[in-house]
Amino acid sequence: MKITALQTDIAWCDTPRNLALATTLIRESEPSDLYLLPEMFTTGFISHPQEEVESDCGITLDWMKKMACDTNASIAGSVAVRANDKSYRNRLYFVMPDGTYHYYDKHHLFTYADEHLHYTPGMAPVIVHWRGVNIMLQVCYDLRFPCFSRNRNYSQFTTDNFQQPAVHHLPYDLCLYVANWPSSRRAAWDVLLRARAIENQCYIVGVNRIGDDPTCHYNGGTTIIDPYGNPIATAHDEQTCAITATLDLARLQHFREKFPVLRDAD
Repeated sequence: MKITALQTDIAWCDTPRNLALATTLIRESEPSDLYLLPEMFTTGFISHPQEEVESDCGITLDWMKKMACDTNASIAGSVAVRANDKSYRNRLYFVMPDGTYHYYDKHHLFTYADEHLHYTPGMAPVIVHWRGVNIMLQVCYDLRFPCFSRNRNYSQFTTDNFQQPAVHHLPYDLCLYVANWPSSRRAAWDVLLRARAIENQCYIVGVNRIGDDPTCHYNGGTTIIDPYGNPIATAHDEQTCAITATLDLARLQHFREKFPVLRDAD
């Protein structure tokens, strides 16, 4: 599987501008099986929902469906949405070329920025199956909580994704982290991404933004990491760009069989 991660400078609450930038980056990138965008990639991190928050099945999801169809690839990224039950969700969409999609609602809400006061958390892990790869979906602050993303049997959970039930597998091969992770905490981002790859014997893609919002500066750190914890593609700091890498599933399986850490997990 070939994956492209898109590190963008998100214009504050300007969905048309941000979608135009994402369109250009995808069109100029290598053909891939999956294109991954940051957290709240159309608005920036809105901890207090405003009028700019769109409804589920809104303009961004329509754009993602069109781009997935045009590129014959999946498109993933999180969006601040007002769900059908009127609750606000930090929703990571995973959209496929035929227009079907899965979503994961961020479970660990960022209390430091009052996200928990305005958004409703998702309650279940979500793993999707795409072109032979089992993929865990995660959002930003989830990175700090390794128990939730532990590679294990997820059949004990029920998903709150009623539109497209997630496919549960053991183990997952790839974990996606989409983020608005400030430069002031960049050291934690770099270390924790590598830790999640090592402890779960999986590939990790962490996609972060650059630029500024009303409260924080972001310097990137978008990276793709192999199951040994080694970065195999890394974006330049402070630069809007795309990085691409091909995942070697045969190598991953060989590593797990040779060094069966997951079998000994709690």
